[in-house]
Amino acid sequence: MKRTALILAFATASVTHFAQAADGNWLVRVRAIQIDPSAHSSPLAGVDVDSQIVPELDFTYFFSKHLATELILGTARHKVTLNGVSLGKVNHLPPTLTLQWHFSPDSKIRPYVGAGVNYTRFYNVDLTGLDVDRNSFGGALQAGVDIAVTDNSYINLDVKKVYISTKVKTTAGAYVTDLDINPVIIGVGYGWRF
Repeated sequence: MKRTALILAFATASVTHFAQAADGNWLVRVRAIQIDPSAHSSPLAGVDVDSQIVPELDFTYFFSKHLATELILGTARHKVTLNGVSLGKVNHLPPTLTLQWHFSPDSKIRPYVGAGVNYTRFYNVDLTGLDVDRNSFGGALQAGVDIAVTDNSYINLDVKKVYISTKVKTTAGAYVTDLDINPVIIGVGYGWRF
């Protein structure tokens, strides 16, 4: 009986601590990001995707001082080429969810790392005689740092590697090639915690 009471007391204290740590721990950031694809196509070689600079918005929720999850939102329109010849353009929306570990949550300089998944939706496809699969799932890796400016605002530097892959096909549906885009995304932004 004492053992059960002790376990219940520990569980209650843990849940209370977790709830207190998580209460109001939102961080919202806006960033300017450079999307730098590391494109590879096979069996048809030479398909490439250009770099773009676009805005990004993200929402981070802290479960505790060290553990957080971040939802990253942004979209871009890329030019697609084959051996330097333009094939047209395509938009993609890759919402990405990462689980992060924050190393020094009470310091002025707060580094973090994260890993997670992304779902990419291709849309507004305008490729000459070609189409792409509209959905892609892949992994994501992240490292960054928040630098405190005030008690609740931060300059943010962030780097992500996002794994995005699709199949290129003709508009009639015939398979042409696999295309791995796999961009490195470098971001600079500002965040507010509340």
